[in-house]
Amino acid sequence: MDAAVAPFADYTAAAGAGPDEDAVTVAAAARGDRRAFERLYRKHVGPVHALCLRLAGPRERAEDCVQETFIAAWRALPRFESRSRFSTWLHRIAVNTVMGRQRGLAARLETVTDEPAEWLDRRAVDDLPALDVEAAIAALPDGARYVLVMVGLYGFSHEEAAAALGIAVGTSKAQLHRARRLLSDRLGLESST
Repeated sequence: MDAAVAPFADYTAAAGAGPDEDAVTVAAAARGDRRAFERLYRKHVGPVHALCLRLAGPRERAEDCVQETFIAAWRALPRFESRSRFSTWLHRIAVNTVMGRQRGLAARLETVTDEPAEWLDRRAVDDLPALDVEAAIAALPDGARYVLVMVGLYGFSHEEAAAALGIAVGTSKAQLHRARRLLSDRLGLESST
């Protein structure tokens, strides 16, 4: 193989090369290739940011979560086993990052104010117009919001969401039902259940 062609081949997966079009780039990044990881970052930062924004709330918190997600991914990439798509693995890291930060934030807020953090996080969105879907999602209780975003918006299976969130599959299903009912009530829509 021509040496001038080899570096390009290291960074681009062939079309139809399998279930994960990132496989070649991931392999190169796992070997420590920063340019390959930069390509992965550029490709996946938008969806990861959207996921973090929906789960974490304020833009600054979401941006911190995105940064932490990619740092964690870079560190863990040599252990990535390709049992799932890279994007799925990355989204799991993002969910874990958001949840870890939310737990830390909730503990700090409750210590300072003696009020439940869930109430504090929701005050800003409670008075928004009823048809603002993003605000309605943001106002959901954490468990329902996490499952709705993961399963309802990002296509995770209940099994994947349950594993990422550390809950039972049945709890994931119940939280999705709860989220849908709360959204329906919040948006003034008739429920079909």
